[in-house]
Amino acid sequence: IMSLFAGVLISRVDDTPQFTLGEIYHAQGGKKYKYVQYVVGAGSVAAASGNFVGYYAPSGASAGATTVVTADVSDTARVGAGVLQSAPTNEQYCWIQVTGPATLTTALTAGADGNALSLAGAGDSTVDVSAAVTDHICAVAIDASAKIVMVTCPE
Repeated sequence: IMSLFAGVLISRVDDTPQFTLGEIYHAQGGKKYKYVQYVVGAGSVAAASGNFVGYYAPSGASAGATTVVTADVSDTARVGAGVLQSAPTNEQYCWIQVTGPATLTTALTAGADGNALSLAGAGDSTVDVSAAVTDHICAVAIDASAKIVMVTCPE
């Protein structure tokens, strides 16, 4: 995904932060992006553009920081953060999409069009059907078979 808006290339990956962590950029079409740090987590889950990430909370112990993310679902508190726009390595800085339509790289763990989605029950790098009212809803399936979702993560 290569997009340029407000002078920011959202597919960039940085070894040192080039923007304020947590900074939000608004793009056309209702999409919003957040600048974060990626970590591989205990499972050493590699990043890929289009993969869903959650806020890093080692062993799921707490909500953790809202500027550090991982695709390792076991190292989140099941709180979705957004969709990677690049493939950072451990501790690199990058942009994630937090609002708007997105096509995921990894198929949904389960779900049908219109389903509310969360990290609860999801495999690494993706989302699953929300099964409980306590799940943190982070997306809605637009076309589940095509991996198209409406991202609804908090900023």
